[in-house]
Amino acid sequence: MSLDLGMTNAPGSTPRAPGRLGVPVSAAEALRYLTDLGMWLDERRKQLDAIDQAALSAPDQSDREALTHDITVSMALWKAISDRYELLRVTFDSGRVGPVQAEQLSTLIWGRLDVAPGDGREATRARMPSGAESNLAVSLPEACRLSDAMSSSLRARLALETTGLDVSIRVKGIRESVERIRDQVSMMPLGATRDRTQRELIALEQRLFDVTERAKRGADVGGFLGPLEVEVAARERDLIVAASRRHESERDAARARELITALAARGDAIRGLQAQCLAAVTPAPKLAVPDVRALGAVPDDPDAIDALLARLGLVGKALDQAHETYARALGERDELQGLLGALDAQVAGSPAVTAAERADLKPMRDQLAAVLAATPVPLVRARALMAAYQSYVRTVTNNGRAPL
Repeated sequence: MSLDLGMTNAPGSTPRAPGRLGVPVSAAEALRYLTDLGMWLDERRKQLDAIDQAALSAPDQSDREALTHDITVSMALWKAISDRYELLRVTFDSGRVGPVQAEQLSTLIWGRLDVAPGDGREATRARMPSGAESNLAVSLPEACRLSDAMSSSLRARLALETTGLDVSIRVKGIRESVERIRDQVSMMPLGATRDRTQRELIALEQRLFDVTERAKRGADVGGFLGPLEVEVAARERDLIVAASRRHESERDAARARELITALAARGDAIRGLQAQCLAAVTPAPKLAVPDVRALGAVPDDPDAIDALLARLGLVGKALDQAHETYARALGERDELQGLLGALDAQVAGSPAVTAAERADLKPMRDQLAAVLAATPVPLVRARALMAAYQSYVRTVTNNGRAPL
């Protein structure tokens, strides 16, 4: 099968991004990058359309279904990159780049880019490659490299490489992908996973060397290049996704530590409020105040961190409820004490209250005051006495005025 895919260069044509996160991007750098990225987007869209058409034309239904999620994710990647490109163009504003815009351009290029799976044609959500089940968070250059890797893999799986494509160009593309894999391996944490990935990298390098040597001797290496391109592209794709998950996990771990510190401080304060409430009123609420420290240290495993964040959310809700409940109980005591003072002032300032009525009110008022001064305050008695005292005050002072 031979199709014009729009991009005749080998995979790995991601535009070189200027600077790094936090380093302002000059107008000249931004112009070059936007020009290259715009051309890359146009060519990649043509290539994805050709890939999509080839997949739909595949005679084997099972092959079409197997390719669906990678094609869908590739479309989602293109859309996310295109949206970020439009934001870059707006910020660039035809070259009117001051210090603020230079910082914004750097952030838009190197900051987080969320890629939501979905091709816009149906409601279903495609699975991200290699176990990344939710939105993928990568920088713009990483998203472009991931798109290159996935497109290269799809082209090879669909046998869409142009027949006239020089072997040296394809080998060069594989070599560039291998070097990017090497860079990804160097950023992995030490451990068994890195050791295994290093061994896989060595095996890929050996296969590339063998293919190169065969080509130098004039042998036909077309049958070796396709499978190698598929494996290299898939490996690069998986490592980019894994790096994204590690970065996301690191951010989640930092967020979990911040939440634990904040929830621990809140919990200590609410337990103090709880102690005040238990000593101040009866019956007092009896809600447990969770201690977030009981959840232990922040784990290293990403799934365990997700589970911890969910538990921290529940702890936060429990603390909210405890805070509201104990504060409400203390607030009722304070409200009753304040209302007693207001009623006293109303009686004292009302000439309509007779001496006999004041004599009736005094024992009621004294009993209510004694109950409110008790430790703890019996709220049930206090409510009943307040209702009686307030009712009598209304009766003797409601001389054409609105009741209190």
